[in-house]
Amino acid sequence: MPSTPFLSGAPRPETQDGVFSREEVALANRNSGILLETLGLDITPTGAHYLLTHFDVPILDDRDFQLSLDGAFDAPMRLGMDDIRAMPEVTEPVTMECAGNGREGVSPRAHLMPWMYEAVGTSEWTGTLLAPLLKAAQPRADVQDFVFTGADYGFDKGHPHHFARSLTPDQIAELDVMLVWSMNGLPLLPQHGAPLRIIVPGWYGMASVKWLTRIDAQTERFQGYQQQQGYHYRTQSGDAGLPIQRILVKSLMRPPGVPDWVTRKRWLKAGQVELDGRAWSGGAVPIARVEVFLNGDWHEADLTGATGRYAWTGWRIAWDATPGVHHIMCRATDADGHTQPMQASYDVAGFGNNSVHRIEVHVADAE
Repeated sequence: MPSTPFLSGAPRPETQDGVFSREEVALANRNSGILLETLGLDITPTGAHYLLTHFDVPILDDRDFQLSLDGAFDAPMRLGMDDIRAMPEVTEPVTMECAGNGREGVSPRAHLMPWMYEAVGTSEWTGTLLAPLLKAAQPRADVQDFVFTGADYGFDKGHPHHFARSLTPDQIAELDVMLVWSMNGLPLLPQHGAPLRIIVPGWYGMASVKWLTRIDAQTERFQGYQQQQGYHYRTQSGDAGLPIQRILVKSLMRPPGVPDWVTRKRWLKAGQVELDGRAWSGGAVPIARVEVFLNGDWHEADLTGATGRYAWTGWRIAWDATPGVHHIMCRATDADGHTQPMQASYDVAGFGNNSVHRIEVHVADAE
């Protein structure tokens, strides 16, 4: 077994359900999830939006920044931020979720960021559509992949690399990919990819490369680590797996009542309570239904409207809370008929856990 994580093929440590290593705690300190109480807002405050950073945050100077478009383009180009901001501007609310959201609930757990429910958020992203820029650079007819490379650099399982992902010409034509410089009306913060990133609406967050510095047109399929080895659904180690793309249907509930400081279990007085939350699905597929498990049965909630084509939908339901301990759940169904499962399907890396959100609520007699 390699004694250093910098050797090719270095394995990750074993895990034990419910027990978290020092390294996992360090990852949780470095990365952060949404505050579930902000699910009452259409747009997640920038400081509460989830963050996952694989390596160090690059600190890039906006004034001398350049984006290069190279490779199999007939009109390659270099663009500064003034050039990019002069392009036609669009603003789109987009719900973004980490593919590893819910990893803590998959057993056995992979030794990675131990997300529970909170790796999601919705922001208003401002930038320009990417497709016209790529067209202006005149990609050759035999281009198979556009590769997006960030300035962040490090090791994963002993593989040194810049974080990079690719999209095919067909995917670019299908998806409303944005080249983004602003988040919620303000310039991108360093941790969110300043000064420039892409947003791939409807896909998990790994596709939305931060600190973007290069776009390369390739006439062969991209073989980068994060494209070919990372971010695949696998039922056992060593499988080729299936690439992770579109966000799976999901819902979360704003925790009712007040919390216990350590366990985060909820307490509230008996009586009429309004429960609410958010539901979303990838690929701009609308939410058709949200159900909430109350008093031993599923009840359909009222939908309160979508924040945007690629953003979550609000829901609410009235509950007559009776004294006792209640285990409340919510589940969403999208317009394609996909419903959240009760239990997560097993995945080696804990990707794609869209099982129902569960909250333990202790209800006391009303005064």
